Amino acid sequence: METHFIAHDAADTVGVVVVEKVLAGQEATGWIMETDETVTIKALVEVPLGHKLALADIKNEDTIIKYGNDIGRAVSDIPKGGYVHVHNVKTKRW
Repeated sequence: METHFIAHDAADTVGVVVVEKVLAGQEATGWIMETDETVTIKALVEVPLGHKLALADIKNEDTIIKYGNDIGRAVSDIPKGGYVHVHNVKTKRW
C-alpha cells in the first residue's frame, strides 16, 4: 500500500503529502509516525507534494499542529480532507 502523506505526531491536525500529488476524491493513505498507525482520508481537492491535508475538521481560529508543533491558526473552517495552506492558515506572530 502506497503512503500518500505522513504525520509525525498523533496530535497533528495536518499530514504532509509525500507523493507528487493527491487528487480530489482520492482515498489517501497516511502514516502516523508516533503510533505507527495507518489512516485513510478522502481528499476533497488536489493537494501537491509537500503541502498539507487536514486530518480532521478544523474550525476557524483552531490551532494547526504539524510535526507536533503549533504552526498557526485557521482563518476559516477547513473540512477533513481539505487543503491547508496560506489561504486558510495564518501565523500567530502578527
